[in-house]
Amino acid sequence: MPLTPRTPSPVSRAQEALRAMERHAAIPVWIERRSDEHILEDARRVEERLESGEDLPLAGATVAVKANIDVAGLRTSAAHPEYGDAAAADAPAVARLRDAGAIILGSANMDQFATGLVGTRSPYGALESVTHPGRVAGGSSSGSAVAVASGIADIALGTDTAGSGRVPASFNGIVGVKASRGLVPAAGVVPASRSYDCVTVFARDLGLATTALSVIIGPHDADPLSRSWPADMPLAAPARPRVGIPVPAQLATLDEERRSRFAACAEALRARGADVTEVSIADLLDAARLLYEGALVAERAAAYGDFLPAHPEGADPTVARIAQAAGRFDAVSLVRDVEQLDRYRAAARTLLADLDALLVPTAPRHPTLDDVAGDPIGVNAQVGTYTNFLNLLDLCGVAVPVADTSTGGFGVTVVAPAFHDQVALDIAADVVGDPRPTLRHGHEHDVVVFGAHMSGLPLNTQLTERGARFVGRVTTAPRYRMVDLPGPIDRPGVAPATDGPGHAISGERWSLSPAALASLVSVLTEPMAVGPVVLEDGSTVTGFLCSRMEGPDISAVGDWRAHRASGDAPRESLEAREPRTL
Repeated sequence: MPLTPRTPSPVSRAQEALRAMERHAAIPVWIERRSDEHILEDARRVEERLESGEDLPLAGATVAVKANIDVAGLRTSAAHPEYGDAAAADAPAVARLRDAGAIILGSANMDQFATGLVGTRSPYGALESVTHPGRVAGGSSSGSAVAVASGIADIALGTDTAGSGRVPASFNGIVGVKASRGLVPAAGVVPASRSYDCVTVFARDLGLATTALSVIIGPHDADPLSRSWPADMPLAAPARPRVGIPVPAQLATLDEERRSRFAACAEALRARGADVTEVSIADLLDAARLLYEGALVAERAAAYGDFLPAHPEGADPTVARIAQAAGRFDAVSLVRDVEQLDRYRAAARTLLADLDALLVPTAPRHPTLDDVAGDPIGVNAQVGTYTNFLNLLDLCGVAVPVADTSTGGFGVTVVAPAFHDQVALDIAADVVGDPRPTLRHGHEHDVVVFGAHMSGLPLNTQLTERGARFVGRVTTAPRYRMVDLPGPIDRPGVAPATDGPGHAISGERWSLSPAALASLVSVLTEPMAVGPVVLEDGSTVTGFLCSRMEGPDISAVGDWRAHRASGDAPRESLEAREPRTL
Protein backbone atom coordinates (compact mmCIF):
# COMPACT_ATOMS: atom_id res chain seq x y z
CA MET A 1 0.00 0.00 0.00
CA PRO A 2 2.34 2.76 -1.21
CA LEU A 3 1.84 6.37 -0.20
CA THR A 4 -0.02 8.66 -2.57
CA PRO A 5 0.11 12.46 -2.74
CA ARG A 6 -3.32 12.57 -1.10
CA THR A 7 -2.31 10.36 1.82
CA PRO A 8 -0.91 12.22 4.85
CA SER A 9 2.40 10.52 5.51
CA PRO A 10 3.05 8.87 8.88
CA VAL A 11 5.86 11.35 9.47
CA SER A 12 3.54 14.32 8.87
CA ARG A 13 0.94 12.80 11.17
CA ALA A 14 3.54 12.26 13.87
CA GLN A 15 4.74 15.85 13.48
CA GLU A 16 1.19 17.12 13.87
CA ALA A 17 0.81 15.03 17.05
CA LEU A 18 4.01 16.57 18.42
CA ARG A 19 2.71 20.06 17.66
CA ALA A 20 -0.59 19.20 19.37
CA MET A 21 1.27 17.96 22.44
CA GLU A 22 3.13 21.25 22.56
CA ARG A 23 -0.12 23.24 22.25
CA HIS A 24 -1.66 21.27 25.10
CA ALA A 25 1.47 21.04 27.25
CA ALA A 26 -0.32 22.63 30.22
CA ILE A 27 -2.91 19.81 30.35
CA PRO A 28 -1.73 16.83 32.47
CA VAL A 29 -2.45 14.27 29.73
CA TRP A 30 0.81 12.38 30.08
CA ILE A 31 2.64 10.56 32.83
CA GLU A 32 5.50 9.74 30.50
CA ARG A 33 5.93 10.73 26.88
CA ARG A 34 8.15 9.03 24.36
CA SER A 35 10.84 11.30 22.95
CA ASP A 36 10.21 13.24 19.77
CA GLU A 37 13.09 11.34 18.16
CA HIS A 38 11.60 7.93 18.94
CA ILE A 39 8.15 8.96 17.72
CA LEU A 40 9.53 10.29 14.43
CA GLU A 41 11.78 7.25 14.01
CA ASP A 42 8.74 4.99 14.33
CA ALA A 43 6.88 7.11 11.78
CA ARG A 44 9.73 6.77 9.28
CA ARG A 45 9.69 3.00 9.74
CA VAL A 46 5.99 2.93 9.03
CA GLU A 47 6.59 4.86 5.81
CA GLU A 48 9.25 2.35 4.78
CA ARG A 49 6.84 -0.52 5.43
CA LEU A 50 4.18 1.18 3.33
CA GLU A 51 6.60 1.74 0.48
CA SER A 52 7.56 -1.93 0.59
CA GLY A 53 3.91 -2.83 -0.01
CA GLU A 54 2.73 -3.83 3.47
CA ASP A 55 -0.99 -3.48 4.15
CA LEU A 56 -1.16 -1.45 7.37
CA PRO A 57 -4.73 -0.66 8.45
CA LEU A 58 -3.55 1.90 11.02
CA ALA A 59 -0.62 3.38 9.09
CA GLY A 60 0.47 6.58 10.83
CA ALA A 61 -2.34 6.59 13.41
CA THR A 62 -1.10 8.11 16.65
CA VAL A 63 -1.89 6.37 19.93
CA ALA A 64 -2.01 7.26 23.63
CA VAL A 65 -1.76 4.31 26.02
CA LYS A 66 -3.16 4.32 29.54
CA ALA A 67 -0.34 4.16 32.09
CA ASN A 68 -1.37 0.77 33.47
CA ILE A 69 -0.62 -0.88 30.08
CA ASP A 70 2.94 -1.85 29.15
CA VAL A 71 4.73 0.25 26.55
CA ALA A 72 8.28 -0.93 25.92
CA GLY A 73 10.78 1.45 27.52
CA LEU A 74 8.19 3.37 29.58
CA ARG A 75 7.37 2.80 33.23
CA THR A 76 4.03 1.11 33.81
CA SER A 77 3.17 3.27 36.79
CA ALA A 78 -0.63 2.96 37.10
CA ALA A 79 -0.33 6.63 38.19
CA HIS A 80 1.72 5.94 41.32
CA PRO A 81 5.14 7.66 41.45
CA GLU A 82 6.86 4.64 43.01
CA TYR A 83 5.03 1.78 41.31
CA GLY A 84 6.29 -0.24 38.39
CA ASP A 85 9.40 -0.45 36.25
CA ALA A 86 10.13 0.34 32.63
CA ALA A 87 8.39 -2.31 30.55
CA ALA A 88 10.69 -4.71 28.73
CA ALA A 89 8.10 -5.28 26.00
CA ASP A 90 4.78 -3.95 24.78
CA ALA A 91 1.53 -5.43 26.03
CA PRO A 92 -0.04 -7.58 23.28
CA ALA A 93 -2.63 -4.90 22.48
CA VAL A 94 0.09 -2.28 22.06
CA ALA A 95 2.28 -4.61 19.98
CA ARG A 96 -0.65 -5.34 17.66
CA LEU A 97 -1.27 -1.65 17.12
CA ARG A 98 2.39 -1.16 16.22
CA ASP A 99 2.25 -4.11 13.85
CA ALA A 100 -0.70 -2.43 12.10
CA GLY A 101 1.31 0.77 11.57
CA ALA A 102 0.27 2.82 14.59
CA ILE A 103 2.69 5.19 16.33
CA ILE A 104 2.78 5.14 20.13
CA LEU A 105 3.08 8.56 21.78
CA GLY A 106 3.30 7.75 25.48
CA SER A 107 1.68 6.69 28.74
CA ALA A 108 -1.45 8.64 29.61
CA ASN A 109 -2.63 9.91 32.98
CA MET A 110 -5.34 7.97 34.82
CA ASP A 111 -7.14 7.47 38.09
CA GLN A 112 -4.58 5.70 40.24
CA PHE A 113 -4.65 1.91 39.91
CA ALA A 114 -7.68 2.30 37.63
CA THR A 115 -9.85 2.97 40.66
CA GLY A 116 -12.34 5.66 39.75
CA LEU A 117 -14.69 6.97 37.09
CA VAL A 118 -13.91 10.66 37.54
CA GLY A 119 -10.31 11.31 36.41
CA THR A 120 -9.31 13.29 39.49
CA ARG A 121 -7.57 10.55 41.51
CA SER A 122 -4.05 11.06 40.23
CA PRO A 123 -0.95 12.66 41.76
CA TYR A 124 -0.08 13.79 38.23
CA GLY A 125 -3.06 16.15 38.13
CA ALA A 126 -6.83 16.06 37.73
CA LEU A 127 -8.11 16.23 34.18
CA GLU A 128 -11.03 18.32 32.99
CA SER A 129 -13.40 17.55 30.16
CA VAL A 130 -12.12 18.85 26.82
CA THR A 131 -15.63 19.84 25.79
CA HIS A 132 -16.85 21.13 29.18
CA PRO A 133 -14.10 22.80 31.22
CA GLY A 134 -14.74 22.75 34.94
CA ARG A 135 -16.33 19.32 34.67
CA VAL A 136 -14.42 16.07 35.13
CA ALA A 137 -12.86 14.23 32.21
CA GLY A 138 -14.10 10.91 33.55
CA GLY A 139 -11.93 8.03 34.61
CA SER A 140 -10.12 5.97 35.13
CA SER A 141 -8.90 6.30 31.52
CA SER A 142 -8.95 10.09 31.74
CA GLY A 143 -5.68 10.89 29.95
CA SER A 144 -6.48 8.47 27.13
CA ALA A 145 -9.83 10.12 26.44
CA VAL A 146 -8.46 13.66 26.70
CA ALA A 147 -5.60 12.80 24.31
CA VAL A 148 -8.14 11.79 21.67
CA ALA A 149 -10.70 14.53 22.35
CA SER A 150 -8.06 17.26 22.23
CA GLY A 151 -6.74 16.05 18.88
CA ILE A 152 -3.34 14.88 20.13
CA ALA A 153 -3.93 11.19 19.39
CA ASP A 154 -6.10 9.46 16.81
CA ILE A 155 -6.66 6.45 19.03
CA ALA A 156 -6.16 5.65 22.70
CA LEU A 157 -6.13 2.48 24.74
CA GLY A 158 -7.90 2.49 28.07
CA THR A 159 -9.00 -0.16 30.50
CA ASP A 160 -12.49 -0.79 31.75
CA THR A 161 -13.61 -2.66 34.83
CA ALA A 162 -16.63 -0.61 35.84
CA GLY A 163 -17.00 1.86 32.97
CA SER A 164 -13.58 3.43 32.47
CA GLY A 165 -13.65 2.81 28.73
CA ARG A 166 -17.08 4.41 28.35
CA VAL A 167 -17.62 7.21 30.88
CA PRO A 168 -14.61 9.29 29.68
CA ALA A 169 -15.93 8.96 26.13
CA SER A 170 -19.28 10.42 27.17
CA PHE A 171 -17.65 13.28 29.07
CA ASN A 172 -15.35 14.25 26.18
CA GLY A 173 -17.59 13.78 23.13
CA ILE A 174 -15.80 10.75 21.66
CA VAL A 175 -16.43 7.05 21.07
CA GLY A 176 -15.50 4.35 23.59
CA VAL A 177 -15.69 0.64 22.75
CA LYS A 178 -15.53 -2.06 25.41
CA ALA A 179 -15.39 -5.42 23.69
CA SER A 180 -16.61 -8.66 25.22
CA ARG A 181 -14.47 -9.62 28.17
CA GLY A 182 -11.30 -11.43 27.14
CA LEU A 183 -11.45 -10.72 23.42
CA VAL A 184 -8.61 -8.22 23.85
CA PRO A 185 -5.90 -9.85 25.97
CA ALA A 186 -5.17 -8.09 29.26
CA ALA A 187 -1.59 -9.37 29.46
CA GLY A 188 0.78 -6.54 30.25
CA VAL A 189 -1.93 -4.67 32.18
CA VAL A 190 -1.71 -3.78 35.87
CA PRO A 191 -4.91 -5.36 37.20
CA ALA A 192 -7.63 -3.53 39.06
CA SER A 193 -10.06 -6.45 39.25
CA ARG A 194 -8.39 -9.22 37.29
CA SER A 195 -11.57 -11.20 36.58
CA TYR A 196 -13.34 -8.22 34.98
CA ASP A 197 -10.66 -5.95 33.47
CA CYS A 198 -10.91 -5.16 29.75
CA VAL A 199 -8.59 -3.25 27.40
CA THR A 200 -10.68 -0.69 25.48
CA VAL A 201 -10.44 1.71 22.54
CA PHE A 202 -11.18 5.44 22.26
CA ALA A 203 -11.44 7.29 18.94
CA ARG A 204 -13.28 10.28 17.53
CA ASP A 205 -15.50 8.12 15.30
CA LEU A 206 -16.88 4.60 15.23
CA GLY A 207 -15.09 3.61 12.04
CA LEU A 208 -11.58 4.19 13.39
CA ALA A 209 -12.45 2.70 16.78
CA THR A 210 -13.71 -0.44 15.05
CA THR A 211 -10.59 -0.73 12.90
CA ALA A 212 -8.37 -0.46 15.97
CA LEU A 213 -10.48 -2.99 17.84
CA SER A 214 -10.24 -5.44 14.93
CA VAL A 215 -6.45 -5.19 15.17
CA ILE A 216 -6.09 -5.84 18.90
CA ILE A 217 -8.63 -8.64 19.32
CA GLY A 218 -7.33 -12.18 19.61
CA PRO A 219 -6.29 -14.58 22.39
CA HIS A 220 -2.79 -14.54 23.82
CA ASP A 221 -0.94 -17.23 25.77
CA ALA A 222 0.15 -14.71 28.40
CA ASP A 223 -3.48 -14.03 29.38
CA PRO A 224 -5.26 -17.16 30.62
CA LEU A 225 -8.58 -15.28 30.60
CA SER A 226 -8.33 -14.26 26.94
CA ARG A 227 -10.93 -15.74 24.62
CA SER A 228 -11.44 -16.42 20.92
CA TRP A 229 -14.51 -15.65 18.87
CA PRO A 230 -17.04 -18.48 19.12
CA ALA A 231 -18.19 -20.20 15.95
CA ASP A 232 -21.67 -18.67 16.19
CA MET A 233 -20.89 -14.96 16.70
CA PRO A 234 -23.35 -12.79 14.72
CA LEU A 235 -21.73 -10.62 12.05
CA ALA A 236 -24.52 -8.04 11.81
CA ALA A 237 -27.41 -6.53 13.67
CA PRO A 238 -30.78 -7.13 12.04
CA ALA A 239 -32.06 -4.40 9.74
CA ARG A 240 -34.85 -3.92 12.30
CA PRO A 241 -33.20 -4.68 15.66
CA ARG A 242 -35.09 -5.19 18.90
CA VAL A 243 -33.76 -2.69 21.45
CA GLY A 244 -34.74 -2.39 25.09
CA ILE A 245 -34.64 0.87 27.03
CA PRO A 246 -35.05 1.24 30.82
CA VAL A 247 -38.50 1.95 32.18
CA PRO A 248 -38.92 5.63 33.22
CA ALA A 249 -38.41 4.92 36.93
CA GLN A 250 -34.91 3.63 36.16
CA LEU A 251 -34.03 6.90 34.45
CA ALA A 252 -35.19 9.04 37.36
CA THR A 253 -31.68 10.23 38.28
CA LEU A 254 -31.31 11.92 34.89
CA ASP A 255 -32.24 15.58 34.74
CA GLU A 256 -35.03 16.65 32.41
CA GLU A 257 -32.65 17.64 29.61
CA ARG A 258 -30.90 14.28 29.66
CA ARG A 259 -34.17 12.37 29.74
CA SER A 260 -35.25 14.34 26.67
CA ARG A 261 -31.97 13.60 24.88
CA PHE A 262 -32.24 9.91 25.74
CA ALA A 263 -35.82 9.78 24.44
CA ALA A 264 -34.61 11.39 21.21
CA CYS A 265 -32.03 8.62 20.78
CA ALA A 266 -34.71 5.98 21.21
CA GLU A 267 -36.90 7.79 18.69
CA ALA A 268 -34.00 7.97 16.23
CA LEU A 269 -33.68 4.20 16.42
CA ARG A 270 -37.40 3.78 15.82
CA ALA A 271 -37.17 6.06 12.81
CA ARG A 272 -34.47 3.79 11.40
CA GLY A 273 -36.68 0.74 11.80
CA ALA A 274 -35.81 -0.57 15.26
CA ASP A 275 -38.40 -2.09 17.56
CA VAL A 276 -37.79 -0.14 20.79
CA THR A 277 -39.51 -1.30 23.94
CA GLU A 278 -39.31 -0.43 27.63
CA VAL A 279 -37.89 -3.12 29.93
CA SER A 280 -36.88 -3.32 33.56
CA ILE A 281 -33.13 -3.48 34.15
CA ALA A 282 -33.53 -3.80 37.93
CA ASP A 283 -31.43 -6.98 38.15
CA LEU A 284 -28.63 -5.35 36.18
CA LEU A 285 -28.60 -2.31 38.45
CA ASP A 286 -28.59 -4.56 41.52
CA ALA A 287 -25.68 -6.54 40.08
CA ALA A 288 -23.73 -3.31 39.55
CA ARG A 289 -23.69 -2.65 43.28
CA LEU A 290 -21.84 -5.90 43.92
CA LEU A 291 -18.70 -4.52 42.29
CA TYR A 292 -17.95 -2.01 45.06
CA GLU A 293 -20.45 -2.70 47.83
CA GLY A 294 -19.85 -6.45 47.98
CA ALA A 295 -16.95 -8.85 48.39
CA LEU A 296 -15.99 -8.67 44.70
CA VAL A 297 -14.04 -5.54 45.60
CA ALA A 298 -11.55 -7.87 47.30
CA GLU A 299 -9.91 -8.21 43.90
CA ARG A 300 -8.75 -4.60 44.31
CA ALA A 301 -7.13 -5.46 47.62
CA ALA A 302 -5.40 -8.42 45.96
CA ALA A 303 -4.17 -6.25 43.09
CA TYR A 304 -2.58 -3.36 45.01
CA GLY A 305 -3.73 -3.54 48.64
CA ASP A 306 -0.28 -4.43 49.95
CA PHE A 307 1.56 -1.82 47.91
CA LEU A 308 -0.36 1.30 48.92
CA PRO A 309 0.15 1.09 52.72
CA ALA A 310 3.86 0.65 52.09
CA HIS A 311 3.99 3.73 49.85
CA PRO A 312 1.55 6.22 51.37
CA GLU A 313 3.38 9.28 50.12
CA GLY A 314 2.39 8.61 46.50
CA ALA A 315 -1.10 7.27 47.13
CA ASP A 316 -4.30 9.05 46.22
CA PRO A 317 -6.26 9.24 49.50
CA THR A 318 -9.53 7.97 48.02
CA VAL A 319 -7.85 5.06 46.25
CA ALA A 320 -5.99 4.13 49.44
CA ARG A 321 -9.24 4.19 51.41
CA ILE A 322 -10.95 1.91 48.85
CA ALA A 323 -8.05 -0.55 48.91
CA GLN A 324 -8.03 -0.66 52.69
CA ALA A 325 -11.78 -1.30 52.86
CA ALA A 326 -11.52 -3.99 50.16
CA GLY A 327 -9.34 -6.12 52.43
CA ARG A 328 -12.03 -6.63 55.06
CA PHE A 329 -14.01 -9.32 53.20
CA ASP A 330 -13.55 -13.01 53.93
CA ALA A 331 -13.58 -15.91 51.48
CA VAL A 332 -17.09 -17.02 52.44
CA SER A 333 -18.50 -13.58 51.60
CA LEU A 334 -16.76 -13.68 48.23
CA VAL A 335 -18.22 -17.10 47.43
CA ARG A 336 -21.70 -15.92 48.32
CA ASP A 337 -21.42 -12.82 46.16
CA VAL A 338 -20.12 -14.86 43.24
CA GLU A 339 -23.14 -17.13 43.60
CA GLN A 340 -25.42 -14.10 43.61
CA LEU A 341 -23.66 -12.76 40.55
CA ASP A 342 -24.37 -16.05 38.75
CA ARG A 343 -28.07 -15.52 39.43
CA TYR A 344 -27.87 -11.99 38.03
CA ARG A 345 -26.13 -13.34 34.91
CA ALA A 346 -29.02 -15.74 34.40
CA ALA A 347 -31.46 -12.85 34.76
CA ALA A 348 -29.51 -10.84 32.19
CA ARG A 349 -29.63 -13.75 29.73
CA THR A 350 -33.38 -13.96 30.19
CA LEU A 351 -33.79 -10.22 29.66
CA LEU A 352 -31.72 -10.23 26.48
CA ALA A 353 -33.20 -13.42 25.05
CA ASP A 354 -35.88 -11.40 23.24
CA LEU A 355 -33.69 -8.39 22.49
CA ASP A 356 -30.73 -7.65 20.26
CA ALA A 357 -29.41 -4.96 22.60
CA LEU A 358 -30.14 -2.49 25.38
CA LEU A 359 -29.79 1.27 25.10
CA VAL A 360 -28.82 2.99 28.35
CA PRO A 361 -27.39 6.38 29.30
CA THR A 362 -23.63 6.13 29.68
CA ALA A 363 -23.76 8.23 32.84
CA PRO A 364 -26.66 9.91 34.64
CA ARG A 365 -24.76 13.19 35.16
CA HIS A 366 -21.53 15.01 34.28
CA PRO A 367 -20.16 16.23 37.61
CA THR A 368 -17.96 19.25 38.15
CA LEU A 369 -14.54 19.08 39.77
CA ASP A 370 -16.09 20.68 42.87
CA ASP A 371 -18.82 18.03 42.98
CA VAL A 372 -16.21 15.29 43.13
CA ALA A 373 -14.08 17.11 45.70
CA GLY A 374 -17.11 17.43 47.97
CA ASP A 375 -18.17 13.77 47.75
CA PRO A 376 -15.52 11.67 45.98
CA ILE A 377 -17.07 8.27 46.74
CA GLY A 378 -20.75 9.13 46.29
CA VAL A 379 -20.38 11.03 43.02
CA ASN A 380 -18.14 8.32 41.57
CA ALA A 381 -20.70 5.65 42.45
CA GLN A 382 -23.51 7.60 40.82
CA VAL A 383 -21.49 8.08 37.62
CA GLY A 384 -21.19 4.28 37.30
CA THR A 385 -24.92 3.58 37.58
CA TYR A 386 -25.30 2.29 34.02
CA THR A 387 -21.75 1.00 33.48
CA ASN A 388 -20.75 -1.07 36.51
CA PHE A 389 -22.75 -4.15 35.56
CA LEU A 390 -21.42 -4.87 32.06
CA ASN A 391 -18.24 -6.76 32.85
CA LEU A 392 -19.80 -8.51 35.82
CA LEU A 393 -22.56 -9.88 33.59
CA ASP A 394 -20.31 -10.64 30.58
CA LEU A 395 -21.78 -8.01 28.28
CA CYS A 396 -20.16 -5.77 25.66
CA GLY A 397 -20.80 -2.06 25.18
CA VAL A 398 -20.31 0.76 22.68
CA ALA A 399 -20.50 4.32 24.03
CA VAL A 400 -21.27 7.18 21.65
CA PRO A 401 -21.73 10.89 22.35
CA VAL A 402 -25.12 12.32 21.46
CA ALA A 403 -25.49 15.79 22.99
CA ASP A 404 -23.97 18.74 24.79
CA THR A 405 -26.31 19.77 27.56
CA SER A 406 -26.37 22.79 29.81
CA THR A 407 -24.80 20.60 32.52
CA GLY A 408 -22.14 18.79 30.53
CA GLY A 409 -21.75 16.05 27.97
CA PHE A 410 -24.27 13.26 27.48
CA GLY A 411 -23.88 9.96 25.68
CA VAL A 412 -25.53 6.59 25.42
CA THR A 413 -24.21 3.04 25.44
CA VAL A 414 -25.47 0.13 23.38
CA VAL A 415 -25.21 -3.04 25.47
CA ALA A 416 -25.27 -6.53 23.97
CA PRO A 417 -24.47 -10.10 25.08
CA ALA A 418 -20.92 -11.41 24.99
CA PHE A 419 -19.55 -11.82 21.45
CA HIS A 420 -22.39 -9.76 19.97
CA ASP A 421 -19.92 -6.89 19.58
CA GLN A 422 -20.80 -6.33 15.92
CA VAL A 423 -24.46 -6.03 16.85
CA ALA A 424 -23.64 -3.35 19.42
CA LEU A 425 -21.47 -1.46 16.91
CA ASP A 426 -24.20 -1.56 14.26
CA ILE A 427 -26.90 -0.27 16.58
CA ALA A 428 -24.59 2.42 17.95
CA ALA A 429 -24.02 3.56 14.36
CA ASP A 430 -27.79 3.68 13.90
CA VAL A 431 -28.12 5.87 17.00
CA VAL A 432 -25.78 8.53 15.62
CA GLY A 433 -26.71 8.07 11.95
CA ASP A 434 -23.29 6.75 10.85
CA PRO A 435 -22.61 3.90 8.41
CA ARG A 436 -22.43 0.58 10.19
CA PRO A 437 -18.71 -0.24 10.69
CA THR A 438 -17.30 -3.72 10.15
CA LEU A 439 -15.41 -5.49 12.90
CA ARG A 440 -12.98 -7.86 11.21
CA HIS A 441 -12.92 -11.23 12.91
CA GLY A 442 -10.62 -13.28 10.71
CA HIS A 443 -13.07 -16.17 10.98
CA GLU A 444 -15.73 -14.97 8.54
CA HIS A 445 -16.87 -17.13 5.67
CA ASP A 446 -18.13 -15.32 2.57
CA VAL A 447 -20.90 -16.70 0.38
CA VAL A 448 -22.12 -15.41 -2.98
CA VAL A 449 -25.85 -15.71 -3.72
CA PHE A 450 -27.55 -15.04 -7.04
CA GLY A 451 -31.30 -15.16 -6.55
CA ALA A 452 -33.86 -15.77 -3.85
CA HIS A 453 -31.31 -15.29 -1.07
CA MET A 454 -30.48 -11.75 -2.19
CA SER A 455 -31.64 -8.78 -0.13
CA GLY A 456 -35.40 -8.27 -0.13
CA LEU A 457 -36.15 -11.60 -1.81
CA PRO A 458 -37.99 -14.58 -0.33
CA LEU A 459 -35.09 -16.55 1.18
CA ASN A 460 -32.92 -13.65 2.33
CA THR A 461 -34.08 -14.19 5.90
CA GLN A 462 -32.16 -17.46 5.90
CA LEU A 463 -29.08 -15.23 5.88
CA THR A 464 -30.17 -12.33 8.08
CA GLU A 465 -31.62 -14.55 10.81
CA ARG A 466 -28.20 -16.17 11.10
CA GLY A 467 -26.46 -12.84 11.60
CA ALA A 468 -25.03 -12.65 8.08
CA ARG A 469 -23.55 -9.34 6.93
CA PHE A 470 -24.01 -7.85 3.47
CA VAL A 471 -20.58 -7.19 1.94
CA GLY A 472 -21.51 -5.91 -1.50
CA ARG A 473 -22.54 -6.70 -5.05
CA VAL A 474 -20.27 -8.94 -7.10
CA THR A 475 -19.99 -10.30 -10.63
CA THR A 476 -18.59 -13.67 -11.60
CA ALA A 477 -15.99 -14.36 -14.23
CA PRO A 478 -17.66 -14.92 -17.67
CA ARG A 479 -17.86 -18.67 -17.34
CA TYR A 480 -21.31 -19.41 -15.86
CA ARG A 481 -24.89 -20.12 -16.91
CA MET A 482 -28.12 -19.09 -15.19
CA VAL A 483 -31.59 -20.61 -15.57
CA ASP A 484 -35.01 -19.73 -14.18
CA LEU A 485 -35.76 -22.84 -12.12
CA PRO A 486 -39.30 -24.23 -12.14
CA GLY A 487 -41.10 -24.75 -8.86
CA PRO A 488 -42.97 -22.87 -6.16
CA ILE A 489 -40.00 -20.69 -5.17
CA ASP A 490 -39.02 -17.93 -7.54
CA ARG A 491 -35.27 -18.55 -7.90
CA PRO A 492 -32.51 -19.09 -10.42
CA GLY A 493 -29.93 -21.83 -10.79
CA VAL A 494 -26.31 -20.97 -11.51
CA ALA A 495 -23.60 -23.40 -12.58
CA PRO A 496 -20.36 -23.38 -14.56
CA ALA A 497 -20.93 -23.39 -18.32
CA THR A 498 -19.91 -26.76 -19.76
CA ASP A 499 -21.39 -26.70 -23.25
CA GLY A 500 -20.70 -23.36 -24.86
CA PRO A 501 -19.59 -19.89 -23.87
CA GLY A 502 -20.21 -18.69 -20.35
CA HIS A 503 -21.52 -15.40 -19.05
CA ALA A 504 -20.81 -13.07 -16.14
CA ILE A 505 -23.53 -13.38 -13.50
CA SER A 506 -24.33 -10.69 -10.92
CA GLY A 507 -24.92 -11.57 -7.27
CA GLU A 508 -24.43 -10.48 -3.68
CA ARG A 509 -21.64 -11.35 -1.29
CA TRP A 510 -22.55 -12.04 2.33
CA SER A 511 -20.35 -12.87 5.33
CA LEU A 512 -21.32 -15.49 7.91
CA SER A 513 -19.85 -17.06 11.02
CA PRO A 514 -18.70 -20.70 10.69
CA ALA A 515 -21.72 -21.98 12.61
CA ALA A 516 -24.11 -19.84 10.55
CA LEU A 517 -22.66 -21.16 7.30
CA ALA A 518 -23.01 -24.75 8.47
CA SER A 519 -26.58 -24.08 9.55
CA LEU A 520 -27.40 -22.43 6.22
CA VAL A 521 -26.00 -25.31 4.20
CA SER A 522 -28.08 -27.73 6.26
CA VAL A 523 -31.35 -26.13 5.10
CA LEU A 524 -30.54 -25.95 1.38
CA THR A 525 -32.96 -27.96 -0.72
CA GLU A 526 -32.25 -29.85 -3.92
CA PRO A 527 -31.10 -28.81 -6.51
CA MET A 528 -29.21 -26.10 -4.61
CA ALA A 529 -25.62 -26.72 -3.50
CA VAL A 530 -22.51 -24.79 -2.54
CA GLY A 531 -19.20 -24.75 -4.33
CA PRO A 532 -16.35 -22.55 -5.53
CA VAL A 533 -17.29 -19.54 -7.65
CA VAL A 534 -14.68 -17.51 -9.54
CA LEU A 535 -15.30 -13.75 -9.52
CA GLU A 536 -14.38 -11.23 -12.19
CA ASP A 537 -11.20 -10.25 -10.30
CA GLY A 538 -10.01 -13.86 -10.38
CA SER A 539 -10.64 -14.58 -6.70
CA THR A 540 -12.57 -17.65 -5.62
CA VAL A 541 -15.34 -17.63 -3.03
CA THR A 542 -17.98 -20.10 -1.90
CA GLY A 543 -21.24 -19.59 -3.77
CA PHE A 544 -24.70 -21.03 -4.25
CA LEU A 545 -24.70 -23.31 -7.28
CA CYS A 546 -27.23 -25.60 -8.86
CA SER A 547 -26.90 -29.34 -9.43
CA ARG A 548 -29.74 -29.56 -12.01
CA MET A 549 -29.96 -26.76 -14.56
CA GLU A 550 -33.58 -27.02 -15.74
CA GLY A 551 -35.72 -24.12 -16.94
CA PRO A 552 -35.35 -21.23 -19.39
CA ASP A 553 -31.76 -20.10 -19.94
CA ILE A 554 -31.40 -16.47 -18.79
CA SER A 555 -27.60 -16.32 -18.84
CA ALA A 556 -27.53 -13.47 -21.34
CA VAL A 557 -29.42 -11.26 -18.88
CA GLY A 558 -26.85 -12.10 -16.22
CA ASP A 559 -28.82 -10.62 -13.35
CA TRP A 560 -31.78 -12.14 -11.50
CA ARG A 561 -33.30 -8.80 -10.57
CA ALA A 562 -33.08 -7.58 -14.17
CA HIS A 563 -34.73 -10.78 -15.35
CA ARG A 564 -37.58 -10.31 -12.88
CA ALA A 565 -37.96 -6.67 -13.84
CA SER A 566 -38.28 -7.65 -17.51
CA GLY A 567 -41.65 -9.26 -16.84
CA ASP A 568 -40.49 -12.72 -17.78
CA ALA A 569 -40.76 -13.92 -14.17
CA PRO A 570 -44.25 -12.85 -13.00
CA ARG A 571 -44.81 -15.51 -10.35
CA GLU A 572 -44.77 -12.98 -7.54
CA SER A 573 -43.89 -9.38 -6.88
CA LEU A 574 -41.52 -8.66 -4.05
CA GLU A 575 -39.96 -5.45 -2.80
CA ALA A 576 -36.21 -5.52 -3.31
CA ARG A 577 -34.79 -3.48 -0.48
CA GLU A 578 -31.30 -2.13 -0.87
CA PRO A 579 -29.11 -3.59 1.89
CA ARG A 580 -26.56 -1.64 3.88
CA THR A 581 -23.19 -1.93 2.20
CA LEU A 582 -20.11 -2.33 4.36
